[in-house]
Amino acid sequence: MCLKIILIIFFFIYQNNAYSKNTEVNQFNQKYLSSYFSALILSKNQKNDEALKYFNSSKFLINKHDNFLREYLFSLVLNGQVKKAINQTKHSNNSNFFESYLLQVLNNLEKKNYKNAKKILNNLSSLQEIESYEYVIIKILESYTNLFLSKKIDNREDELGNIDLITKAFQNCYLNSNLTNSYFTNLINSPDGDYSRYLFFYLGNIIENGEYQVAQEISKTIEPLNSTLLINQANKWISEKKYKKFNNYFSCKNENDLLAEFFFLISNLYSSDERFKKSNFYLQLSNYLNPNFYFNLSLLVENYHFNNNFELAKKILKKFNSEDKIYNWYKIKKIAQIINEQKGEEKSLEYIEEKIKNFKNPSTKILYDVGNIYKSLKMYKKSIKYYSIVLSKINNNSSMYADILYRRGGSYERIGEYKKADSDLLQSLKIEPNEPYTLNYLAYSWLERNYKIDEAIEMLHRAFDQKKDDPYITDSVGWGYYLIGDYENAEKYLRRAVELMPYDPIVNDHYGDVLWQLNRKIQAKYFWKNVLDLEDTEEKMKKNIFNKLLNGPNKI
Repeated sequence: MCLKIILIIFFFIYQNNAYSKNTEVNQFNQKYLSSYFSALILSKNQKNDEALKYFNSSKFLINKHDNFLREYLFSLVLNGQVKKAINQTKHSNNSNFFESYLLQVLNNLEKKNYKNAKKILNNLSSLQEIESYEYVIIKILESYTNLFLSKKIDNREDELGNIDLITKAFQNCYLNSNLTNSYFTNLINSPDGDYSRYLFFYLGNIIENGEYQVAQEISKTIEPLNSTLLINQANKWISEKKYKKFNNYFSCKNENDLLAEFFFLISNLYSSDERFKKSNFYLQLSNYLNPNFYFNLSLLVENYHFNNNFELAKKILKKFNSEDKIYNWYKIKKIAQIINEQKGEEKSLEYIEEKIKNFKNPSTKILYDVGNIYKSLKMYKKSIKYYSIVLSKINNNSSMYADILYRRGGSYERIGEYKKADSDLLQSLKIEPNEPYTLNYLAYSWLERNYKIDEAIEMLHRAFDQKKDDPYITDSVGWGYYLIGDYENAEKYLRRAVELMPYDPIVNDHYGDVLWQLNRKIQAKYFWKNVLDLEDTEEKMKKNIFNKLLNGPNKI
């Protein structure tokens, strides 16, 4: 048995390139190997504190193979010990891999040894295996190194899309160029994604140049109900005229702050690809360079939460200041989510309601979020209460007024108060006549009530013209045709809805119904049986499905 375990260990060593032919077999004694593999397992399971203990007890292996060093450096950085990781690269002989060179580049940039940084970047470029994001890192760090050396922006050809645009925005800001604001506004208004984050840096630059009135005017256009945590924070500082806060958190004249923001961007890219170890690595580098910018820690929280590492998520959340209402509310919501996943909705709700009691004069944003929480928990009467308070507090010219009417209308519809539901939804459509989801919700409600069918179908087509690949809207159009007996058109749309959302019980149910009417009864039963196997199918629907399987849809 013992021999078998040893053979397995050596197999893994070989497979992971942990074994070096230059290393004596007897150097890999049981103690070091056991600690090493324990560290790897713990690291993989996101228990980094424990992993680091085992890495430290097997440090004999550091200079024996680069795989150990790489994992050790990752463990140090993930534990927030970036300086120790940097120092380790200086004393190790076997550090010919990307992260080791990167830490050396970082060390030299931090010390303003830009020429040395440039030399090490050349070594990075010569590595044989470089993935796409690592290529981006090299190119952008080269660009920043040249900027810090020459105080000029590279004339290299843009090849990285919006990453180049982001880099040039910050580099122009660093040089206090007149082009800075245009770069930031181009980013903020980009159709390629959500770049609202850069409004923070745009405002920061305006304020750093003493244009307080301009910042105040921009601040008036920010809708707190529909803005990110960071933008709401910026808006609050401006409203309170705490302009120095921006410079305390970030300045584009500070080289470390620029690099920190770049590493945050890289972290975001890795997080979007669900490569969370890499994401957290770059987040820690970002935090090391600019520890004041604690908003960035929210991504670390989200990464841990996504991976069900609740304890680490809560550990990071403790760093958010309870005296800051914006971040404190974020912390409360996130802890409530964790409680929900660990102990269920009831305990989560208890926690939220207890915390709300402690809020004196809660902001409109908090009231809006509470309304959404109650709606998600299907506590519609309470959601209506909070949406009504919010509507009484905001101007009817607010960009969010129609949205809140839509949400309150949906809540009324769920409890069967159709007159009030229709009133809210129609009022919402007066403000935003072509809003696809409001059109869809109201039209589907009418279809379900057999009310204004023709008008409902017309509304659904208006929604569908804007959102042809939305499964809910596609399903609604198909169901509208089903209700008026146009089964051929119904089948076309409902088939597409199933393709778009194969695991939705309602969509499968609807498609079964139309197949039955087209005398494709075996296929119909197949989709109804699917409904019974789906996780989200409610008990009431299951009973209906059993009836359909016995009698067909017309006899329910």
